Amino acid sequence: MYVILAIVSLTSLGLFLGLLLGIAAKYLKVESSPVVDELESLLPGSQCGQCGFPGCRPAAEALAEGKAPATICPPGGSALAEQIAALLGMDLDLSAVKEPELLVAKVSEATCTGCTRCFKVCPTDAIVGAPKQIHAVVADACIGCKKCIEVCPTECLQMHPVEVTLRNWRWSKPALPLPEASGAVC
Repeated sequence: MYVILAIVSLTSLGLFLGLLLGIAAKYLKVESSPVVDELESLLPGSQCGQCGFPGCRPAAEALAEGKAPATICPPGGSALAEQIAALLGMDLDLSAVKEPELLVAKVSEATCTGCTRCFKVCPTDAIVGAPKQIHAVVADACIGCKKCIEVCPTECLQMHPVEVTLRNWRWSKPALPLPEASGAVC
């Protein structure tokens, strides 16, 4: 008898609180700008801070307000800058944008003490390990933000170019042919 009473009371309490949360979500919803939401979806979402903002949402808000250039995101490079400029209708000068060199952190096992400082600051959880154990970097998850290098007391982390394998190899972009100097019009 008491078991059934407990089940009924907990079920009714759950339904009441769920209804209350549903009503609160409808009436207390904070509206956000659709432009900011779209800009945030374009940005990488790794919250690396290389742009000078604490995350991608504040960077998207600054872009929408016109307080940041379209070239704000170093990991995104010129392709992302072009998408942002097209979305916001901005003029874009890509002369100052340099394509990011793809780097990945690697741990020197000889000097790693397992202090855990590196994987506490990694925005993508690319560093794995346990306290007082040698750590390792998951190359597919590393975005090359260099935050781990700044906090490593033994300097056992170094940045290396991404090794080209069959899994990550891409065709290089073909060069456009130069127009000929003849007077012929195509």
